[in-house]
Amino acid sequence: MNAMTRREALSTVAAALAPKPSKPIPVGVATNRFRDHTNATLAAELKTQGVKLIQLFFTQTDSDYWRYGGRSDLPGMTPERAREIAATYRASGISIHSLGVYTTLIHEDPAERKANLGYFDLMMKTGGHMGVRTFITEMGHYYPPGPAPQVPWDFRDDVWHTAVATAKQLGAIAEANGATVLLEPYHVSLLASAKRMRLFLEETGSPRVRALLDPANLIEVNDLDEMFQQLGKWIDCIHAKDRKYHTSAGVAAGQGDVDYSQLVTLAAARTPGVPLIIEYVGSKDYRPALQYLRDALRKAGLAEA
Repeated sequence: MNAMTRREALSTVAAALAPKPSKPIPVGVATNRFRDHTNATLAAELKTQGVKLIQLFFTQTDSDYWRYGGRSDLPGMTPERAREIAATYRASGISIHSLGVYTTLIHEDPAERKANLGYFDLMMKTGGHMGVRTFITEMGHYYPPGPAPQVPWDFRDDVWHTAVATAKQLGAIAEANGATVLLEPYHVSLLASAKRMRLFLEETGSPRVRALLDPANLIEVNDLDEMFQQLGKWIDCIHAKDRKYHTSAGVAAGQGDVDYSQLVTLAAARTPGVPLIIEYVGSKDYRPALQYLRDALRKAGLAEA
């Protein structure tokens, strides 16, 4: 075998050090604000914009069950009906990444927590009929009766420990259903920062309980880089919405202070292949938000899956 020349050696080193092409990034739409559509008309509408992925909430006129922070018995949602809804989207070339749950997991009443875990179990079984194995939620909000406490509910010691125990139960339910739950942080909730969320996931200790990063929910307390440093290995999905600093209301992508150039670059580098899902949009305003995200990807030299 001939010895490698200096030029060949330098070429080999350069090839090894060259940046690798980024994986294409899936782009999707959360359906919670599309309440003016049936599942069929929504699938047809999203197809016109080349949408291939959704985060499905049961808010359409023919499957109107979902309420933020609540629960439902899903009346009429038979296995056949669940399969029919999934087939409607897939016929339009749209995959269902996950189902939105967003019930309250930090309620003071153990019976309420148990009932909400039961709702999760029902949603997981319904998702199983649809071929969907990922479910998303926040920890929820709870305001105890009476005067405002000196320490807010979400930051009480006992609430933290109870929430971890509840998340462990949720992980066991997910395991039994072959499912994964993604928790979403928010700066005025139990999961109030990227670090606090990482600590919560570590203490929960379940491979079935992971993270949905929503940068707009944390920009008040974390920089984008810090979010990915703390949560990178846990992130299975990223919400692409926006928020102005020092405000409580979220807005569509491009209308707030999230640096989308930095966001998509970090997402490509730290969580390759993880989907970006636009949120806080409905029929009348999703197209500009979708285009804003696509433009951010294009300007960063990144491809949409």
